[in-house]
Amino acid sequence: MTCTSCSQSVEQTLQMVDGVKKAVVGLALEEAKVLFDPKLIHTNKIIEAVEDAGFGAELIISKNDMNKVHLKLEGVESQEDLNVIVSSLNLSAGVNHVEMDLTEQKVTVSYDSDITGPRFLIQCIQEASSGNSVYQATLHTNSGKREMEKVNEIRMYRNQVLLSCLFSVPVFVFSMILPMLPPYGNWLDYKIHNMFTLGLFLRWILSTPVQFIVGKRFYLGSYHALKRWSANMDVLVALGTNAAYFYSVYVVIKALTSSTFQGQDFFETSSMLISFILLGKYLEIMAKGKTSAALEKLIKLVPDKAFLLAIDTNVNVVTETEIDTELIQKNDIIKIVPGAKIPVDGVVIKGKSCANESMITGESRPVNKIPGDKVISGTINENGCLLVKATHVGSETALSQIVQLVEAAQLARAPVQKLADDISRVFVPIVVSIAIITWLGWFIPGEAGLYPKYWIPKAMDAFEFALQFAISVLVVACPCALGLATPTAIMVASGVGASQGVLIKGGDAMEKAHKVKIVVFDKTGTLTIGKPEVVSAVLFSKFSREELCDMTIAVEANSEHPIAKAVVTHAKRLKQSCGSQSIEQIQDVKDFEVHVGSGVSGKVKAKTVLVGNKKLMNAFNVPISPMVEKYMSENEILARTCVLVSIEGNIAGAFCVTDPVKPEAKSVISFLHNMGISTIIVTGDNWATANAIANEVGISEVFAEIDPMGKADIVKDLQMKGMTVAMVGDGINDSPALAAADVGMAIGAGTDIAIEAADVVLVKSNLEDVVTAIDLSKNTISRIWINYIWAFGYNILGMPIAAGVLYPFFGIRLPPWLAGACMAASSLSVVSSSLLLMLYKKPLKMDCTLSHI
Repeated sequence: MTCTSCSQSVEQTLQMVDGVKKAVVGLALEEAKVLFDPKLIHTNKIIEAVEDAGFGAELIISKNDMNKVHLKLEGVESQEDLNVIVSSLNLSAGVNHVEMDLTEQKVTVSYDSDITGPRFLIQCIQEASSGNSVYQATLHTNSGKREMEKVNEIRMYRNQVLLSCLFSVPVFVFSMILPMLPPYGNWLDYKIHNMFTLGLFLRWILSTPVQFIVGKRFYLGSYHALKRWSANMDVLVALGTNAAYFYSVYVVIKALTSSTFQGQDFFETSSMLISFILLGKYLEIMAKGKTSAALEKLIKLVPDKAFLLAIDTNVNVVTETEIDTELIQKNDIIKIVPGAKIPVDGVVIKGKSCANESMITGESRPVNKIPGDKVISGTINENGCLLVKATHVGSETALSQIVQLVEAAQLARAPVQKLADDISRVFVPIVVSIAIITWLGWFIPGEAGLYPKYWIPKAMDAFEFALQFAISVLVVACPCALGLATPTAIMVASGVGASQGVLIKGGDAMEKAHKVKIVVFDKTGTLTIGKPEVVSAVLFSKFSREELCDMTIAVEANSEHPIAKAVVTHAKRLKQSCGSQSIEQIQDVKDFEVHVGSGVSGKVKAKTVLVGNKKLMNAFNVPISPMVEKYMSENEILARTCVLVSIEGNIAGAFCVTDPVKPEAKSVISFLHNMGISTIIVTGDNWATANAIANEVGISEVFAEIDPMGKADIVKDLQMKGMTVAMVGDGINDSPALAAADVGMAIGAGTDIAIEAADVVLVKSNLEDVVTAIDLSKNTISRIWINYIWAFGYNILGMPIAAGVLYPFFGIRLPPWLAGACMAASSLSVVSSSLLLMLYKKPLKMDCTLSHI
């Protein structure tokens, strides 16, 4: 594909195929994502449809296919062998679907990753062997083949450029340089027959291979485009070079048959045009390869090999085997040595170490890892040796999901791309029309003597003079740069965002984010850390601190509520500070009961203990003194929750619990306000807590005690007022609002449902990245418009100059070969402009350290 009209043609072709429900084609990636019904059509038919449209295509075997493995078979010689393998696989536990390809001897298996995996499936195929039939299977992927094809494509363009220059440079020298250096060029005027000179012969012989061998690709591209009743860059190039070449052939024939003919040939025009265009494509492909550099770095984070441990508990023997990372299955035990990359997501079961997770989260500080901690695929084990139990493998790992999101973002078409698409539909016919008008505009007045004869260079007539202007118009107006303006910028930006912990799901989200005028924040887990902590504890009676802690721990230890866990942790810490030797010892509880929305109760050492809020105390007629009331009211103002503890009908003490505000929250809100973006809080928490958090971070507008659908309604109300709304949240209750917002931003540590509903995922769970997402989108859209200026600029300035507007006044004209160089430069300028996004730096960066009370 060379320009936007090519990608549109492929997309239209795919959408016309029966069974294809949706097709998205990416020009910069040179990939298509096709959603189809496998019952109606096979992938081979889809590939045939693309090839029939005049383009090459092959199926991409992705490592990110969800719970699907592609296996290459060996030892399969007949349909009977295939049937044996299929039957064996279908009988294997966890296999959902088996698809065979006899021609390529390949099998594709869909499976349940909780039950089986690639290693067991390969073993199953091997065990199906019988008699003389020995079956083998290996993982099959074409990633290496695709990389080789990219290398071959670059080499092919380089060779074509060199071949073209080998012929076209001498043509240029013979026609433009030597004639201006007498007597060195006099030998070119030697007449072979009539007016047919040696110089004309050499130019003809040397330019012909360039036109028909090197330039063959333009003929094929034009044929397939015109067959589809469309036009692309190849049509313009073919028209321009053919006009120059075949008119020159006409000059050759006239020179051979006439002794007085004085015509000017344009062989250097056609050959130099093709050379410059191929050079531009070569440089463009080299530059485009860099636009996906960030994504390639992500993919290469996963190591090729891993150490699998097989533990035989009967004989207490551990076997260590080095295997391909792609063969790791759920619940496998993997050994991670110091300095090695972690191949899968998992849980540490043995060992202590630090992990460098900066390549995934962007956080530079190493993270301590002990048994029970989670590790992320692609991160680096810094020092100690770890044994990790695999919990997520293959396409289920966090890194694979990031890669999938980035790939989808790079393939998706941004709304701003519609401008280029609309123009490309009519661009080529308009350019051809302008070229014809240009030729007529110079030829007719020239024949009629309406402009001075000295305007026409020597050895040219009005026809030839007009033809040069027309060819220049055809060539300079190539639409390649226009089609590359948006996708290359989106590719670079999405890769840069992913490397900095901000996943933007596609060009649509990128474009909407730069228009955001108001950001709606959830409170818990978004503005706050999401983990309650006790900030103070007080005694209100004769009970000792140790007794208060014992009674509280005994009752609260039976509760799963986050606040209860925070209270238990703090109570144990208080006991330790008192010098207690029985920190881990918990008293027995009888008659334990949970009072929904109020607290818990139970009997410890025959004493009735209540732990909860004021509502619970009132329900059990426990008197609350003015001192307790004052303590509660003072803490409510500070957005703190008071947990009262009653022993035998008396308030014994209280624990004050809060969910700390994230350290970066205040500066992020301030930065957004400086950007002219408003902020509000929408939370299901009570008004007192919501207002206190709002005051602390600097937000003036608050909506509290709102249910999930209410959050979505608030977002819609803001949209009705004409605002572009971004919603930042982390929980399931935020999902409706995230989906309703123009741009939903999910905290990376949040729920899968919230992340799925969002347009942007903040991998590090850091609020600074809200600013990063908006600022990156602004930079990207700005860069896209700069790209359009480059693309349109060459056409808006180049076409009038190519048409000869400046020639009558300043004697300035754009020869066709120079027009070809300008066209090549326009595409290269756009790609280079997009690559500048790789220099993007975050506007807000803090070194935040969490302090726990």
